[in-house]
Amino acid sequence: MVFAPTPRLTVTVDQPADHPELHLHPGGQGVWQARMIMSLGVEVVLCASLGGEIGQVLEPLLVSEGVDLKAVVRDSGGSGGYVHDRRGGTRQEIVDVPGHPLSRHELDELYNLALGEGLRAPVSVLSGPNDPTLVPADLYRRVAADLGANGSRVVVDLAGEHLTAVLASGVFFLKVSHEELIVDGRAEGDDEEQLTRAMYDLHSTGAENVVVSRAEEPALALVDGEVFEVEMPRLQATDPRGAGDSMTAGVAAVTASGGDVRTAIRTGAAAGALNVTRHGPGTGRLDSITGLVERVRLVPAGTRPQERTTPDELAERAAER
Repeated sequence: MVFAPTPRLTVTVDQPADHPELHLHPGGQGVWQARMIMSLGVEVVLCASLGGEIGQVLEPLLVSEGVDLKAVVRDSGGSGGYVHDRRGGTRQEIVDVPGHPLSRHELDELYNLALGEGLRAPVSVLSGPNDPTLVPADLYRRVAADLGANGSRVVVDLAGEHLTAVLASGVFFLKVSHEELIVDGRAEGDDEEQLTRAMYDLHSTGAENVVVSRAEEPALALVDGEVFEVEMPRLQATDPRGAGDSMTAGVAAVTASGGDVRTAIRTGAAAGALNVTRHGPGTGRLDSITGLVERVRLVPAGTRPQERTTPDELAERAAER
């Protein structure tokens, strides 16, 4: 199950030849993650909210991609979207409409929908809203807590208060960027020592496994108390967007299929690397990703004793927040 509360309509103007082209697709973090999970051969249920004219356009676009869409139809406001112009060779933003915050009734309906579908799934991916003001962090805390307590492995790609909220509930896997760690004050800089310290802190506060993406540098992974560098082949990038989302999707797909965490991380890294060679986040061929997995290595980057936190200590930290 992919929890994607605020999918977006993406409109891109491109001109690869003599005439301009207009491309309309569903987008947003959760949609891109679901798309990549399906590319890896795993069925996906997408739980989302849709509203207004944009929502009416998004629904058939999502269904046409093959995702099993479960949607809350909104009455209080519309979904968001953006228009980008790529005719000059680089992506230029024309307009970005975030959409409207969900009402209390819509949040209740979305929670019930995600809980019901997540309890049927071995893995639940919680993707962030395209704007943090649209969905309160506490909804994520509740979903993560209730799914985790009932046997679903929770995978998250979050930052800010939404990340803090789910850590209080505990998650199986967390993917976060080094930029987000610095902005959130969880790391003072981008050097490996600072990021390693932040990863152990994230583990001690509720994340069983952690991956930190580092732009052009190899990602760092914390698995079983040991930190690894995720080494992989360099590929020529066409569009850098969506690499992190594809990595999260690869981890979720392998975990849902019964694979181990290390294979899941290597697959996620391969999916992310391939995605940047293509136009469109969350896309990639299964055979190409599979071929890259064998070239991805987890190289030990140093260890230190694992800092365990008792349930009582986690409860006290959550209460302080």
